[in-house]
Amino acid sequence: MATKTKTGLAAIILTITSFLFVLISFCTPYWLVGDVNRVNQNFERLGLWQVCFKKFQDFRHQYDFQFTGCWWIFEEEYYIIQDFLLPGFFIATQFFLTLCMTLLLIAAFLTWLYCFCSRHHDKYMLLLLSVGTDLVIAGACGLVGVCIFGAFGDSRDWMPNWKTNGLGWSFAFACIGSLGLLPAGALFLVEARRCRYRNLRESQVASQYSMEMRKPSHTDI
Repeated sequence: MATKTKTGLAAIILTITSFLFVLISFCTPYWLVGDVNRVNQNFERLGLWQVCFKKFQDFRHQYDFQFTGCWWIFEEEYYIIQDFLLPGFFIATQFFLTLCMTLLLIAAFLTWLYCFCSRHHDKYMLLLLSVGTDLVIAGACGLVGVCIFGAFGDSRDWMPNWKTNGLGWSFAFACIGSLGLLPAGALFLVEARRCRYRNLRESQVASQYSMEMRKPSHTDI
């Protein structure tokens, strides 16, 4: 790994930490959780891609089938209640978190390149600008997603037993990870600015040295 400044090292650590928080929240089904100790609790927990019911029967449909267990949210068995499972705000949450995760995967690759890239490389500043901008956009997308879910996820119009439902630790991880991406991106952008000034200063020194070398000496006259 090439030598990095304290700002660069802090950016790397913060990026890795935020990436892990977002990844865990993206994959775990604890965005919304119900009170498992409550009698007749039909809803257990929900993630971006999985939902768990216990003898749940949607009263808005005329059938006697009860949903029990944890299933992929796009499972064929859930087709008859897709309009209930996937309201507009939840689809928006999935979209923004998926976009955040995609940008994070790109940022992870760019951060890996940064770890082994010398600051004297021609594309070093471009790399810093790219990863910094990518992280800021990813953080903004993540925050939009968690804000949407936080506003509507535990409302009375969605999952049953809404009074005993609450936002879970997966949602908290998404909030922490998304917030952490913003300062991580900012640190990379700060490092890019410092690199630009350093390059300008080195260019000025080199130019001044070149001019001094071209001056005729007294012995040449």
